[in-house]
Amino acid sequence: MVDTEQAGQPGRLSVRTDVVDGTFVVALAGEIDHETGGSLREALDLPNSAAPHAVIDLSQVTFMDSSGINILIAVHRTLAEAGGWLRLAGAAPPVLRIIQLVGIDGIITCHPTVQQALGH
Repeated sequence: MVDTEQAGQPGRLSVRTDVVDGTFVVALAGEIDHETGGSLREALDLPNSAAPHAVIDLSQVTFMDSSGINILIAVHRTLAEAGGWLRLAGAAPPVLRIIQLVGIDGIITCHPTVQQALGH
């Protein structure tokens, strides 16, 4: 597990990564915007040895702007080109609303929980 905590700083993004049953899981907490997008991009730069499957846990994300949307689309495309997939899990209502407004839920599968996204 990799932890890039920036907790305690308002507006910061905490990123925790793990591998569960061969699927890369990224747990986020905080805000995803122009300033914090680099942390997310770095966390989603999957190692070559990683399976092309990833779940992003959005349950602790309080805000996401177009920077986050663009990162999710780019990661989705990269994984799809490698024969894999990206799934989103646990988005809180304000973040889920953004995802639905821009149509990301029509491109990337969204699940209520990480366990459901993992297929357990």
